[in-house]
Amino acid sequence: MTFNPQPKHAYYRGSDWEKAVRQLPCQLCGLYGQTQSSHSNWSWSGKGKSIKGDDLTAALCVECHVDIDQGAELSKSDRELFWLRAFFKTIKALFVAGKIKVDP
Repeated sequence: MTFNPQPKHAYYRGSDWEKAVRQLPCQLCGLYGQTQSSHSNWSWSGKGKSIKGDDLTAALCVECHVDIDQGAELSKSDRELFWLRAFFKTIKALFVAGKIKVDP
């Protein structure tokens, strides 16, 4: 057996990102004014035991956030799918609002 060490995850932390995300409506239900910045709960985002993932987050209201983080009514794969959907919609909303810029 060969040991294949993996490089340590370089975490992204960004308060400007978090602030911009909280200004959006919920990217699942559309509720405005109660948006939280929801971190991914999956290992591919750097999440570990007692460690939050990267600050690349989805804009979710309190209810949708709880449903995805702790929802017994959704399977683990459905919770991940709903979070990913909200994350991609968050990126699009921030891009349209001019909060994300792409250098030519």
